[in-house]
Amino acid sequence: MKKFGYREGAGLGKSGQGIATALSVEKTSKRGGKIINSDSEVREAARREQEEQESIAEMMKRPSKVILLKNMVGAGEVDEDLEPETAEECSKYGEVVKVVIFEMPAADNSSNPEVEVADDAVRIFVQFKRMESAIKALVDLNGRWFGGRQVRAAFYDVDKFEAMELRD
Repeated sequence: MKKFGYREGAGLGKSGQGIATALSVEKTSKRGGKIINSDSEVREAARREQEEQESIAEMMKRPSKVILLKNMVGAGEVDEDLEPETAEECSKYGEVVKVVIFEMPAADNSSNPEVEVADDAVRIFVQFKRMESAIKALVDLNGRWFGGRQVRAAFYDVDKFEAMELRD
């Protein structure tokens, strides 16, 4: 690159106005990523990826046959096709026993500051026949993009699910 006029730390281009460091890619899902440029963005992306890996490792300590999907759709965006579409998509990982879509009442969101209205207003619960299927689904769906939103997946307690305690 030196023979083309590049100097360490200088930007590319005639006036040195271009990028000065190599581009990096941040993995956003199993099959996708985004290009990041500055060193601070690279460090931040590495930190987020490490936190995500730690959180998945932490989730694997308490697996369940039921997974909870958050941030797939916003409040008021639930339609009659969401449940069958979710069941069909999740059937790729194993036999789905039941899909329950629970929309948090608006009054509960305002009284509970820990609930992020935009992300947690609609909770989708998927119960699998086998725990291995739920694990595969969680690993693949967590962090995946759906309709412009990044899905967050977690295991959910089977006893709470069967008792229809869906607010926790």
